[in-house]
Amino acid sequence: MLGLREAASSRLGELAMRELKNLDKVAYVRFASVYRSFEDIDEFKTLVDEVRR
Repeated sequence: MLGLREAASSRLGELAMRELKNLDKVAYVRFASVYRSFEDIDEFKTLVDEVRR
């Protein structure tokens, strides 16, 4: 990936989120809720509202 032997887990997470957002909105929200470790409901609501647009 990207010509490197190793990739940062944060880079892999961001790539996964980008692809999931295009493929499956529910999977994207589920993955993002764990990956981003939301601290409160407002952060989560912002993500859901973003996906709905």
